[in-house]
Amino acid sequence: MKTTETRAVLHIALMAGFADGAKHEREREAVRSIAESLGNDQAVNLPSLYQDVLLKRVSLASAAAALESDEIRQLAYEMAVCLCDADGVHSSAEQAFLQDLQQQLGLAQAPSEYFVQQADSLAAAAVPVAANPASASSTPPPPPPLTVIDRDQLEAQIRTAAITNGALELLPETLSTMAIIPLQMRLVYRIGKAHGYKLDSGHIKDFLATLGVGLTSQYLESAGRKLLGGMLKKAGGSMLGGVLGGLGKQAISSGMSFASTYALGHVALAYYAGGRKLSTDVLKNTYQRLFGQGQQLQLQMRPQIEQRAQTLDMGEIMQLVRGKGA
Repeated sequence: MKTTETRAVLHIALMAGFADGAKHEREREAVRSIAESLGNDQAVNLPSLYQDVLLKRVSLASAAAALESDEIRQLAYEMAVCLCDADGVHSSAEQAFLQDLQQQLGLAQAPSEYFVQQADSLAAAAVPVAANPASASSTPPPPPPLTVIDRDQLEAQIRTAAITNGALELLPETLSTMAIIPLQMRLVYRIGKAHGYKLDSGHIKDFLATLGVGLTSQYLESAGRKLLGGMLKKAGGSMLGGVLGGLGKQAISSGMSFASTYALGHVALAYYAGGRKLSTDVLKNTYQRLFGQGQQLQLQMRPQIEQRAQTLDMGEIMQLVRGKGA
């Protein structure tokens, strides 16, 4: 991919991240921070692209026009869909953005709509519909008395989820990257449920935000690393010689997805086991400490993560997000 095309894809991705106009300032700051952290490639200069989008120095039409091949136009569209769905099924404003993008890119309507349906399915399946009887602002009911907690089982679930998400970070498809967030949300849901809390998606998003885990920014970082490393491919595209040919894939992986899932799961375990009494500062500090532990543990778990990546496909990923797998 040419540098001009990489820049255009990232321009479109950033536009998609802000398409609904309702991003909290905390999330905008997280996106800015990600842009700076991924800005080592001076030819691409992601921080400059962020400013281009923020100050409207680039248009959707000009970014789309810079993409020369059908494959790259499709990739840009899929990244945009996943960013619009990163914090839940896209809004009406995001839908309008995606329709405009599809037209600007000259993509066929039917396959584009099918991809949107796949992404929506991932976003919607993170937390069971039956678990959403209350508004996001309401307080979850207290756990029932005498709840029996199998902590070892929950810790095993956290470890399995972290390995799976670490493996997803190694796969080239756009949808595999998007699946990381729903799987993290489902992990929190399971931990809360084990302690007697019937959480809805609003509560879980608030919990992640309290820890400093941005949904849009987390997807942007994972997808951005893959794109800048030359490994991000559209769904159904080439698997680049198996799963990136052994250790080459690991050089691109930051280990962020393993570490964030590991930390998120263990903070949730402490939070709900303690009756939701930990303060915001304690939660944030605990998450940061456990994230660092997770990064170190990821190095030890590399063989298991790579082995898991060899067996994952989109069919199994969809089943996992729906809670029908390990």
